[in-house]
Amino acid sequence: MINRHFLEKIVKETCICILSALIFMTGCGKNQEILENSELADDKDDEPKQLPLNILDDKYRTTYEIFVYSFYDSDGDGIGDLNGVTKMLDYINDGDDSTDTDLGCNEIWLMPISPSTTYHKYDVTDYKGIDPEYGTLEDFDNLVSECHKRGVNVIIDTVFNHSSSQHPWFLEATEYLKEHPGLEFATDSVSTADSGTAATADSASTSQALTQALSECPPLDYYNFSNEKQQGYEPVAGTDYFYEARFWSEMPDLNLDSDALRKELSDITHFWTGRGVDGFRLDATTYYYTGQDQKNIEFLKWLKDDNKDAYFVGEAWVNAATYQKYYESGIDSFFDFEFAGSEGIIASTVRGTSPASRFAEALEKSEAAISGTYDTAIDAPFYTNHDMARSAGYYTGSGGEDKLKLAYGLSLLMGGNSFIYYGEELGMKGSGKDENKRAPMYWTAGETDTSDEALPAFMDNVSEGMCKGPKAMDYFKMKYPALDEQTKDPYSIYNYFKAAIRLRNTYPVVARGKTTALQELSGQNICAFTRSVTQEEAGEFLKNTGAEEVLGNGSIEGSSASADFGPLSLLFVINTSDEAQTVDLAASDDCSTYNTLSYQLCTSEDLSSLSGTTLTIAPYGVAVLTSMLGDN
Repeated sequence: MINRHFLEKIVKETCICILSALIFMTGCGKNQEILENSELADDKDDEPKQLPLNILDDKYRTTYEIFVYSFYDSDGDGIGDLNGVTKMLDYINDGDDSTDTDLGCNEIWLMPISPSTTYHKYDVTDYKGIDPEYGTLEDFDNLVSECHKRGVNVIIDTVFNHSSSQHPWFLEATEYLKEHPGLEFATDSVSTADSGTAATADSASTSQALTQALSECPPLDYYNFSNEKQQGYEPVAGTDYFYEARFWSEMPDLNLDSDALRKELSDITHFWTGRGVDGFRLDATTYYYTGQDQKNIEFLKWLKDDNKDAYFVGEAWVNAATYQKYYESGIDSFFDFEFAGSEGIIASTVRGTSPASRFAEALEKSEAAISGTYDTAIDAPFYTNHDMARSAGYYTGSGGEDKLKLAYGLSLLMGGNSFIYYGEELGMKGSGKDENKRAPMYWTAGETDTSDEALPAFMDNVSEGMCKGPKAMDYFKMKYPALDEQTKDPYSIYNYFKAAIRLRNTYPVVARGKTTALQELSGQNICAFTRSVTQEEAGEFLKNTGAEEVLGNGSIEGSSASADFGPLSLLFVINTSDEAQTVDLAASDDCSTYNTLSYQLCTSEDLSSLSGTTLTIAPYGVAVLTSMLGDN
């Protein structure tokens, strides 16, 4: 039970915040009238208050994915850079909870930043460097420092499946092979899914000559060389040898069985954590050993054991049953592809091709599968990323913008560490070839009048910071306005995103709770579920943030957990139709204590409302209910 003294202390302020939060979320003038006519509005001349933020410093975050090349150009060469990211940090998070001009994300994921031969930089030539197009290590250190001042964590893309063909390791190895014909590479007896056998350089059956070669040229052991052509292998120019390169001839696959290579990789991760990096996004984890899930899991376990304090999120672009078992590795998170993309659960729910009830049912099932594999697993929901068509193209015709907003609302309602691809908060377009999906951040469509008081300070000189984008990108016109216009529109996609992120930052239970689908309230157009934690679980989450030191009593139990964690349970009711829907909460015994409409996400000026147990949900609306008394 929540401590009643705590309730009496906050109930009046909370009610004021609930009413005024509606103004923040929708910008609707009639909400101001509601607040001013309310007996709770004692200070009519004051600015309306927002619900206070309650952000816990742990691994459950809201992460903003940045393709540095296309984000913000600080030096006028048309290419985004690290100093540009630093300059625009106030857009992502200004570090001041009293402001509402930033998105509210508290982690950034930087796509590859190391030296490379390509614009996307997934073919790394130096794992401990910064690509000169992006800046220097000093620029990176400054970015990390500025992020940490704002409470923003930094994770970087880590490409351990392959290196660049121009990496010194590969150049040394292939040069040695050109000078030493006739070496016999052993063949591993383990079959793979894509080819009959895989050649390795460190098998027990290697010849004496190869053993000597490995001692003379250690990088020979870093790649998978073969004496014969196999599926996924490319010829070493000027020799009779072949090397594994599953993605591209210029991306030779690494031999992760090599102890010497693992020592190099350990040195690389520790180099970055030593510079303040908080974690790593792991590229192509199912291709470390193609077709061999258990070997992939073993390598990931080694990687996590070697970096116990770092946060890892893995890309395993396979079916849910497969990537869920990868949690056996102890890696913190894996991207939840089941819900993402144009054909995922979110899109089918918003389109109406699946009943709304399926969303909660799938959440409940997914959470159970993940937690049953590894008890500290943290889901990584996302809707789109740099390899997918942007979501602005998923919904056409009437109601397309509302559906786009709701879809991201659903994604941000999922538990775990939620990921947002840059520009999605503006409804940016981009499909077809990869370059189109990585277009310049749409700060402005032209010259921005920085004297406009409606624009936040970070919008100064955004026109000078616009990037040119990848050279092979097609020209196309964006569907929705640029940021400078959306900032001034209370019903814009951008402002909807801010409200959805603020919901996560207001209630820790959103990211950390367990989902229970409510079948009796759900149907074709209505999805209802609760998200809950126990008192004990709330205490553990607070301990993980060091909160017990703040309390000074050596433990966090009972009502103190509720007071610091916030509500232990929330009720979510979602309308996926273009018409208002009415739900009788009395139809569910589990909803009897949820008597306060404390937050809502609306795609337009239409609002949801609660009268007794009758909840009316706005078109494409999300209603969030709490209990002012009881076990919440």
